[in-house]
Amino acid sequence: MKIEKAKAQTPQKPLAVFLDEITRSPMMVNILAIITGLFLGGVIAALTTENVYAALKSSLGESLKLALQAAWNTYKALFLGAFGDPQRIVSALQSGDLNAINRALSPFAESLVQATPYIFAGLAVALGFRVGLFNIGAEGQIFVGALAAVWAGVFIKGLPPIIHAPLALLIGGLGGAIWGLIPGWLKAKTGAHEVINTIMMNYIAFRLSEYLLTGVLRDPAKTTPISAPIERSAWIPRLFPDPNRFHAGFFIALFMALLVYILLFKTTWGFELRTVGANPSAARYAGMNIVRSMVITMALSGGLAGLAGANEVLGVNRNLGVAFSSGYGFDSIALALLGNSHPLGVVLASLLFGFLRNGAIQMQLTAGIPIDIISIIQAMILAFIAAPAIIRTIYRLKPPKEPEIRLQTSSAGGSS
Repeated sequence: MKIEKAKAQTPQKPLAVFLDEITRSPMMVNILAIITGLFLGGVIAALTTENVYAALKSSLGESLKLALQAAWNTYKALFLGAFGDPQRIVSALQSGDLNAINRALSPFAESLVQATPYIFAGLAVALGFRVGLFNIGAEGQIFVGALAAVWAGVFIKGLPPIIHAPLALLIGGLGGAIWGLIPGWLKAKTGAHEVINTIMMNYIAFRLSEYLLTGVLRDPAKTTPISAPIERSAWIPRLFPDPNRFHAGFFIALFMALLVYILLFKTTWGFELRTVGANPSAARYAGMNIVRSMVITMALSGGLAGLAGANEVLGVNRNLGVAFSSGYGFDSIALALLGNSHPLGVVLASLLFGFLRNGAIQMQLTAGIPIDIISIIQAMILAFIAAPAIIRTIYRLKPPKEPEIRLQTSSAGGSS
């Protein structure tokens, strides 16, 4: 009776107040930015279709009809490429044929494969953002992590898979951590800006990978700059038969996202890191060690990016070639912004980019739309998120009650 009375006395939030809070939230801006980017992507796809212009000479109505058809075909192909054909999936499930089920679910599984390195790299950049550090070096850290992992996978022999695969993954993460630690130390000790340092470290990593892949890491049986295949014992296991490439690295990425969340929001040290990012002067006044926070954060950020490279080597490619990353490190900046530098947001943003990336292949093959349209969509989404005032103006959203989180790279340097 008392419990029911207490529930009755609990003030209920009016629907109008709830809707007001939703429209003011940064998450609503992100959702509308995605929708707007996809809409404009459809417009661009329609405008780049030759049939639309051909029909415009005879009939405006026919031209508009073809434009809508082109946009529909584009996103239909994108959906089927990213998730698979629903009818085929249902038919395969009803048949009970495991091989047919595996093939029907292969597009969806491949999208998760594409999203996995995005999760690692997005977490790397987001962690830096939380501490006021702009890590543009994720791409180079991915390369170094891949180099370290392929070395461990090729030259360490005789270990059982239960030891070799985790060891190779750990060595890959360690390689990325060392590559991230260097600009972090320079930032903390000398005040050298991490943006400049990480950009320079990227190019060093690129040239280092080319040097090693034409030297000690090159497969002697090949004339092209590619590494020898890693030992089978170092493979991250795939969970389904070919052609499905889905592997355990996806769950490792989710586990790392959970660890980053616990670190940032459930530990005293995480509170210290976020304080350093929000206000370095206040953190120093409170006795927090700014130098240690910056150095460790950049090392952890580099380690997460290194895991992205190691994941690709050990779970997908099983060797290392030149320019294998395809821009994961640079896309990770967009992922961190889209996810509001929150681990859950980064995971969701990574899934979105993974589905877009995988679906773009089918979109190009089926609808004849250039795969570059996906890059344009991603760029527009990022632009809208980086300038939320545009979205709030277009959709007449009310401003947030509290200032929206902005990335402020810390200028704190020197020892503390």
